[in-house]
Parts: sequence; C-alpha cells; structure tokens
Amino acid sequence: MNAAGHSIPEATDGRRVWLRVGTLLDGSASPPLRDAHVVYDRNGIVFVGDAGNSPSPILLNPGQRRPDADLPGHTLLPGLIEAHAHLFLEGGELDPEKRAAAQKQSPAALLNAAQPRLPRLVRLGILAVRDAGDKDGVGLALSALCKTPSRPLMPYVDSPGAAIHHRGRYGSFMAEPLEQFTSPRDCVEARVRAGADRIKLIPTGIINFKQGQVTAEPQMSVAEIAECVRAARSFSRQTFAHASGDSGIERAIQGGVDSIEHGFFIRDDQLAQLRDRQIAWVPTFAPVQKQVEHATLVDWDAAIVSNLKRILDQHAASLVKAQALGVRIIAGSDAGSYGVAHGYGLLEELECLERAGLSAGAVIHAATGAAAERLGFREPFGWIRRGCLSRFLLTRHSPLEQIANLRKEKIVVFDGSVLESDAAMNATGL
Repeated sequence: MNAAGHSIPEATDGRRVWLRVGTLLDGSASPPLRDAHVVYDRNGIVFVGDAGNSPSPILLNPGQRRPDADLPGHTLLPGLIEAHAHLFLEGGELDPEKRAAAQKQSPAALLNAAQPRLPRLVRLGILAVRDAGDKDGVGLALSALCKTPSRPLMPYVDSPGAAIHHRGRYGSFMAEPLEQFTSPRDCVEARVRAGADRIKLIPTGIINFKQGQVTAEPQMSVAEIAECVRAARSFSRQTFAHASGDSGIERAIQGGVDSIEHGFFIRDDQLAQLRDRQIAWVPTFAPVQKQVEHATLVDWDAAIVSNLKRILDQHAASLVKAQALGVRIIAGSDAGSYGVAHGYGLLEELECLERAGLSAGAVIHAATGAAAERLGFREPFGWIRRGCLSRFLLTRHSPLEQIANLRKEKIVVFDGSVLESDAAMNATGL
C-alpha cells in the first residue's frame, strides 16, 4: 500500500511496523502529538511517542534504525466508532416501497444483505459499530460472527438483539414487546440469554414532523425503565434508550440508563443531569438532516421543512451547551434510517456535529475515545495507545482542518493489514 509514495508494510506476529507521522490524534481530548512515532504489530500497538520520545531498539525489528514510513504530511487517528446503527436496514435506499419490501424479507435474507456491508465499512474507516437493534436476529448474528476466531474482514460489532418496547407503540419494526414477559427483569434476562451484548429500550415515540414536536406520551414508566436497568446491570450489560421529547427523556434519565439516543427537545437542566449522572448522549442529527435534504422525495411542504430546520437548530444549540457543561457526547448516525447510509451516514453525522459548533478535535473524540471509554466494548480500540489494537487511519487530508476531509482517500490499518479507502466508493447497498 502507498501513502505519499511511501510503502507501508503489513504487520505480522513477528514483524513490527514503525511509522513516523506529522500529526497524531490519540482518541482523547488532549492536543495532538506532532512528529509522532507509532510501533505496532498484528496484535496491537507497542509504542507511541512524540518527537522527543522515539522507540527503544528492543521494540523494533532486529537491526532497524529508521521508520518503515516517514509521513510528515499525514495525520494518524483511531478508526471511527459508529455508536448507533441498524445493520439490518439499507439506509441509502430512498424509494419508500423498496424500503418497506426490504423490511418484509426473511431474517436470512436480511442477514445476507447486511453482511456484505461490513468490509465496506472497514474501508471507509468505520472499525466498530454498536448496532441499535432488530427483531430478526441480524445484529446478534453479526455480533456472534465478530466473536469467532476466524472472523472475516469486518468492524467490531455488538448488538442488543431486539429492543424492548410496549405492544402497539412505536418500535415494532426493531423491537419485541415487554408484554411477552411477566416482568421487565424476565424480559431483560431473555435478551441476555439470546446473546444481547447490551439492552436497548424504547421509552418514547418519534418526532411528529408535521407538528414539529413529539406528540405521543412516553410509552415506558420510570419504574419500568429502572427495573430494566437494574436487571441489565445484574448481567453486566449497559442500557441505551431511544428517547426524544423532554418528558420521555426525563423518564429515561430518572430510570438510570447509560446513554440517551437522539434526545431531541432535551432541556438544559436535563443536560446537566446527563453530566452529573454520567449518562452519555448520542444526538443523531443525520436522520432529521436527511428529511430536509430529501424533502421533495418524502413530500414535505415548506412548513414541515421549516419545522425540521428549527428542530435541527435547537438540537445544535443543545449540543453546544452539552459540550460546555461536560456531557459525554458520542457520535452515532442512526444509519439504516431513511437516507442515512451505513458508513457514509457516520461521516455525515460528524460533519453535522462540526456545523453545530463542536471543534474538529471534539468531533473526532466523540467518534473515537469518548465512545470507547463510555460504551465498554470488549476489545481495546478507539485510542492510539500501547496495548490497543492496531486499527487506525492515515490521511494526508487533515480532519483537524475540516471533518469533511475524512471522506477523502486514506489508508486503513486493521490488525496490521493495510487497506486503501477509495474516496469514489458509492453508497449502493449501504
């Protein structure tokens, strides 16, 4: 593989690679390292240092005196983490009839459509996905595949399996109802037995775009949410909650969930509660932004588009306040939603976060170390640190200049293998 004319060798168990780069973003909120060194093999990173801290000879290949590649014009950063995606859905499909027909396919057909997306995500630089639920076992099957010793080229994937909602309320396309069990604890235990890596709750409905607000009452009580959370923690599982509208968000907060997903119409005092209770926020601008971009296709009139833009502006203001308060912000695109293609959706979400007012560095942190630290993945990635897996990106287009540079061609290192990301790749099938 080639980066600015420099060959980057494949790393193996017995062959380490030493890179020197102009800028290194380690996944934390710390300032970037300049003129930085990274040494890694197939199993992980063994050294990270700046200009004044070069690697010891004992960490290098026998007789090695200089880096395998010297890339002063490149930035190295962790592979991106997609914290909210529905892998069973094709987000890039814009035809409503085709989308509806796709959701009626058999579980096997849905899985067969989802699996080819995974290597494409790796080449786009998305090296981990927290699936956000489906009732057909697609996410669980992909999570199980990820855990196999001989897994194919794919991002890390974990999944809650079917989300939990109330019968007759929003979420039936991705959830199974609480009413199937005698108690919330029994419901959570059944999800864990089915293989859930975490528990997804649906305490609220969705935004009524015509009215510009969440009009349905929350579907889960504080007591139900809290019992699900307690049960999940007894099985060492985190909980994440689909929640929009301030009353539903309040119930999710009081119930003690680990993260709020979407969070449209969140109040300022609720942002402070997220900080104080260390509840993460995954704001998912992309699905609403796509409704604006495709307003003609979905037959939204000027009044509805005005509602959508107002909602996005309000959400952006809340995001800036959250950042100032110290809320843990994590990037997730809700890929699989209408118009939100897997992979590209996350890149667009990061651009939304930047437009809303976050610095490029804060955006990258939200899609790397912040997610890795708060979401408790079972593998060490999301940082450029000794002991972390060698899964990272190399680009001569600095994302610190503009997040959109992450769309451009780059080199992906995945467990020592070196892959090229083609900027011309299309979103068909994603």
